[in-house]
Amino acid sequence: MPKQGNMTKAIKTAVRESGETLYGICKATAINHDALSRFMRGQTSMRLDLADKLAAHFGIECRRTRRKGR
Repeated sequence: MPKQGNMTKAIKTAVRESGETLYGICKATAINHDALSRFMRGQTSMRLDLADKLAAHFGIECRRTRRKGR
């Protein structure tokens, strides 16, 4: 399994800490329940357009940072 990036961790944490059911999140974001469930179990990665929907739902913002050593 590939190493999880910061966005993956941020989305999974937001889902877990939200107190919302996966069903409720899927209904609010129009994301397929099976896709979100597989993502949360670490079985698949998430398409960028779906990650954008989740980020918007949870108020997650992406910002550019400098890489170490540059």
